[in-house]
Amino acid sequence: MQTTLKTQYTNDLHWLAFLLTGRRDQSIDLAVETVAEFHTAQPFFTAWMEAWSRRVVIAKALTGIREELAASVRRTEFRRFHGRTFPPRHWRMNQGTTKFELEAALLAIDYFPRAALVLSVFERVPAPDCAVILDATPALVKKALTIGLMELTGILAGAQGRISKSTHPWGLPTETQYA
Repeated sequence: MQTTLKTQYTNDLHWLAFLLTGRRDQSIDLAVETVAEFHTAQPFFTAWMEAWSRRVVIAKALTGIREELAASVRRTEFRRFHGRTFPPRHWRMNQGTTKFELEAALLAIDYFPRAALVLSVFERVPAPDCAVILDATPALVKKALTIGLMELTGILAGAQGRISKSTHPWGLPTETQYA
């Protein structure tokens, strides 16, 4: 049982690192390295060490993509919103959406908006902490999170056949393309 939990925890760290970096080999190395660093912890400290190891993986993953993240920050700063890119209000994510589909949708998002989304929504990191972790202003992190959410919902809705993705530069719908 303990081995199964450790394997699942390592897999969770790997997926977190992979969502941030987009690099499978690098994320495997980060997860295994981090678990190896903390596996000798006393049982009393296990829960704390597991929470801390997530932060360590985040820090290492973001350090590993420092250049790509900086370029993405610049793109985000200058990005303008044109038209509505959210699915219709009645749209809901299909309950049959797989982890692979979610992963593919997240990896289609540029580094900085994806990192803001993963940290804020999936890791529940408070907005002020996200700004510190991502070395950006709170306003820019909020903009990146908005972009990330718009793109994620647009991609998932498009993948579910609710909307056409034919002309948006990132494969996202424009307001006239809703079904």
